[in-house]
Amino acid sequence: MEAKGLFNVAKKEFIGHLTSKKFIVILGLFLIISALAMHQGTDNYNERLESYKEQISQIKEVEGHVGWMPDKPSIMLVFMFMSDYIMMLGAILAIAMGFDLLSKEKETRSLKSLLSCPVFRDEIINGKALGGTLALVFAMGTALLISLAILLIFSIVPSMNELAAILVFGIVSIVFLLAYFAIALMMSTVSRDSGSALIYTLVIFFILGSLLPIVGSTVAGMVTGEPPEPPAFHLQHETNESEGTFFYGGGTEEEMQQYQEELRAWSEKRKPITEVFNLISPNMNYQKIAFFISDPRIYSAVYEQSSPSSKSMTITTIVGESSAPSLQEVLGKVWKNILALISFSVVFFAIAYIKFMRMDIR
Repeated sequence: MEAKGLFNVAKKEFIGHLTSKKFIVILGLFLIISALAMHQGTDNYNERLESYKEQISQIKEVEGHVGWMPDKPSIMLVFMFMSDYIMMLGAILAIAMGFDLLSKEKETRSLKSLLSCPVFRDEIINGKALGGTLALVFAMGTALLISLAILLIFSIVPSMNELAAILVFGIVSIVFLLAYFAIALMMSTVSRDSGSALIYTLVIFFILGSLLPIVGSTVAGMVTGEPPEPPAFHLQHETNESEGTFFYGGGTEEEMQQYQEELRAWSEKRKPITEVFNLISPNMNYQKIAFFISDPRIYSAVYEQSSPSSKSMTITTIVGESSAPSLQEVLGKVWKNILALISFSVVFFAIAYIKFMRMDIR
């Protein structure tokens, strides 16, 4: 393989994608809906910011107040809305770019004439993959630039830490799109025609994105059984001189503590099973990473609650007193999901590469 031939093929594919009507239409829809999601996210952010300011002003009115302080919302909450559309429209864009890269060449019988040129087989498959990757980077980069422009229009200026988180969000989103692009490229290589490649890719997209998480939840339910029942409802009352008699319901403190222990044990038994199935789903991996990057404080609370060493954690600690983990800490906790996304691209591209190198072209 020579670099010149590789870059020539990649350049041809990259320009072909950017000038393709199919790419332009799907990219336009992707950018429009992403912009709408950003607008919705900024509205939600502004509402939370106003609520935060009101709580701060109320706290300041109380002299000598020391204790719980509300958390200032992060603009990364805006990108939580955007990630949902990337999982759907972004994946469709990646599939549309890859399902006919090689099958179309086979249908038009242009592969034979292409190979008659001074270019090696590995330069063709690698160049097509590189050109598609550059087109996806262009699409995601454009979406992020539009997102930043919308933030600035609403007078929201990201900090350096938030810009770093946005950059990581963009990189993870590209890796997610590459996973489905590699699947589409693999199906384009092994299928006889573009129609079959598209159908097979969409079937895989449905299985990996929607069916696997459901199967994982079902299998976990079969293994762990039903969740423990909450304590029976007991009507109780208390009487004091200032407020009179009032009634309340619930179990005793011992019953509630036992129920929480049983529920925690049930959750810890269920979690490894669902995680195995979720790791096989690009959608679930991306959703988890994007969610935790967007709201690391909630991630910290969920992770600490699910760990065996957190049995004494109180809801006050989760909500107000725990410090939000840094971006590096969050990435350290989701490295398995990042590795799983990268593995999808590597494995399916390797299958496409091996198949194409061994293909009998006559």
